[in-house]
Amino acid sequence: MKVVGISASPRFNSNSDILLKSALDGAKSAGAEIEYIRMCDYKILPCIECNNCYADGICPIDDDYQKVLDKALGAQRLIFATPVFFMTVCAQAKTFIDRNQNIWAYRNILKRPLVRTGGGDLRAMVIAVGGSRSRKMFDCVRLTMKTWLDVLDAHYAANLFVSKVNDAGEIRKNQKAMDEAYRLGRELITTETLPEKPVDVELVI
Repeated sequence: MKVVGISASPRFNSNSDILLKSALDGAKSAGAEIEYIRMCDYKILPCIECNNCYADGICPIDDDYQKVLDKALGAQRLIFATPVFFMTVCAQAKTFIDRNQNIWAYRNILKRPLVRTGGGDLRAMVIAVGGSRSRKMFDCVRLTMKTWLDVLDAHYAANLFVSKVNDAGEIRKNQKAMDEAYRLGRELITTETLPEKPVDVELVI
């Protein structure tokens, strides 16, 4: 089974990135093949709403967007990690998600079935880390990710949301958060029955 982990954080040694790697370790321990992607290593420009994709489902912007999308569509499991900026996903995450307008057009305007090279059912886990104590900051994250995963025809399987964490690498001091990431990453592989709603883990550090 192929698992792709996408880290959207612009910061090296970020807390969401550290949790993503722990989740990937959990998936690997269950026998999965893993691939780690750092979004900032790719050039991904914002959607310009040209609507050219309404004609053929293809985004005409020449950058690295398609490379990252192909990796996501080639997986059986997907783990997406983002810090929380202004109560939602970070700019890098939102830029990539907005570019998936071509997938939305392919399915909803052109009425064509999405073909994933990974085959089977795509299940996804979301990791988000924010500095505020408020749980409200995860509401927008949850809604944005659900809407995007619906476009990819992916099953939203689990969340790990951690609040009140700011300094780079600070999450390593919290073994519970690290253990939960590892557990959820492993269960993303080992759990056969799809839950009716995402497994939701929220931690306040």
